[in-house]
Amino acid sequence: MEELKEKYKHIIGWGIDANPLNEPTYPMKDEGVEKSDVDWERPEKQQVDVEVLYSNERPDLPAVVGETLPPQFISGTLRRYAFRHSESRYRHWLPLLVADRINELEGVVEDIKKGRFPNIFAEKGWKARWQYEKKSLLRNALIGAAVGIVVFKMIKR
Repeated sequence: MEELKEKYKHIIGWGIDANPLNEPTYPMKDEGVEKSDVDWERPEKQQVDVEVLYSNERPDLPAVVGETLPPQFISGTLRRYAFRHSESRYRHWLPLLVADRINELEGVVEDIKKGRFPNIFAEKGWKARWQYEKKSLLRNALIGAAVGIVVFKMIKR
């Protein structure tokens, strides 16, 4: 180790973590008291009133979770399917992407149920895209339909 220190001592900051006594959190340490990472008390867990989806690679929910939109309807079913699979698989991420798009449509349906009629074409910029980028708009529509069919077939398995 000493050889490396001599070799790289011209680089400012090199090996700063090599000496455990030279700890960057020193001002936060109590004088003369050594603490480890396991000395802290785990915060009290948040009481969860709605369904919260979490990775199957975690043993339990974290202490604090977001619960603004519980999974519901078709998008919720897709999200539940996705969270049954590892985060390293397409079977996790692709359904989540599709669920976001379906959730958007579900929101439009909810608006219509409440008597609000959204101007989807204006909000999504489709009028301008139809005027200036017809090929791109049609291509994206076909890709969206193809992805929807693939995901639907994956779920049917």
